[in-house]
Amino acid sequence: MLEKLTDVSVRRTKAAERTRRLFDGGGLYLEITPTGGRRWRYKYRFGGKEKLLSLGTLEQKTLKEARAAHRAARELLASGVDPSVVRKIEKATRNAKAADSFELIAREWHATIHVNKVSEGHAERTLIRLEQDIFPWLGDLPIIEIKPMMLLQALRRVEGRGAVETAHRVKYACGQVFRYAIATGRAETDPAASLTDALKPVQTEHLGAITDPKQVGELLRAIEAYKGTPITRAALRLAPLVFVRPGELRLAEWSEIDLASAMWSIPAARMKRSKEDKAHGLPHLVPLSTQAVAVLRELHPLTGADRYVFPSLRADGRPMSDNTILAALRGMGYAMDQMTGHGFRAMARTMLAERLDVPEAVIEAQLAHAVKDPLGRAYNRTEFLRQRGLMMQTWADYLERLRDGAPEVSIRPVGLGN
Repeated sequence: MLEKLTDVSVRRTKAAERTRRLFDGGGLYLEITPTGGRRWRYKYRFGGKEKLLSLGTLEQKTLKEARAAHRAARELLASGVDPSVVRKIEKATRNAKAADSFELIAREWHATIHVNKVSEGHAERTLIRLEQDIFPWLGDLPIIEIKPMMLLQALRRVEGRGAVETAHRVKYACGQVFRYAIATGRAETDPAASLTDALKPVQTEHLGAITDPKQVGELLRAIEAYKGTPITRAALRLAPLVFVRPGELRLAEWSEIDLASAMWSIPAARMKRSKEDKAHGLPHLVPLSTQAVAVLRELHPLTGADRYVFPSLRADGRPMSDNTILAALRGMGYAMDQMTGHGFRAMARTMLAERLDVPEAVIEAQLAHAVKDPLGRAYNRTEFLRQRGLMMQTWADYLERLRDGAPEVSIRPVGLGN
């Protein structure tokens, strides 16, 4: 009679020159190879043919667990089902689920869709957020099995560390992944869509911006009296006249500026746009008022031989630091919640609409924001160029009056209608 295996006998068995088989009965045995590998196997017959089913290694299953797996396989066999076929079906199912896991689909979406729509930096930040905040918890799960509560639990972890805005960004990215999965036939619903009101609201941090006419006049006089470098002073004087983004101002190049035609053409690659628009979009045109041209003509003898209009004083071939304007404003006594480099944009947007009655579409076009007409069509980048030129000169004249302390009188620009 065959003596059954014991835990002790299994552990003490050593490898030999040839493969050894230690039988436990009913076709179950432990196979030991010359290299030391030890694997549980079940030998049986189905349809008149001898077959072999692997039940895992000794490291994966104890003797008790191997016997349980053997018993389950024998029950299948007794019911007329081939255990090997069941194993193949289970493996195929696992592989199919792995292929449709959230992480694999998210990486597919990121590599084929996302990177072609947004900037390189944006795409990189999105992937980092998913890798840190979603993949560890939901990455291995089949995307079709993820429910709203499961996603919310992952997002709550992000909220819990105080990163509320990041939680919203992660939810938005997950929504894009789910919608991509739906479009490619691997999901049916978007769990992120159910969480619209489930996260804490983002507390918007408003950057400092002066919009009171009297205070704007004081700021402009403080800029005129600035005792720092001529390059920084010129940047401060130009900032309110062109109200571009701080990065667009400090990276301005002389090759982009045509003083004769009073136009600054900022390349699409430097604008805040989608990756496609950066690569193939039209430049952003900034009409220059006579006051802006005067500032640039005064600066040209000093930096005209350089690439950048506002070069760094510390590093050759580089533009001024992104902190230069902010530091200058701090030195002039303006705190962060009072005025920032970006605040010149908010100043212009508010006062052009409220004080000068300029149509919103014209203002937004000059701010390089996406503008649509009543039918929902996006305006061309060169739309309203004539109106924008009039607006920029009117704005510069208005600022000049405020700087000089003239009574605050609304100037009604001519020819700015749609």
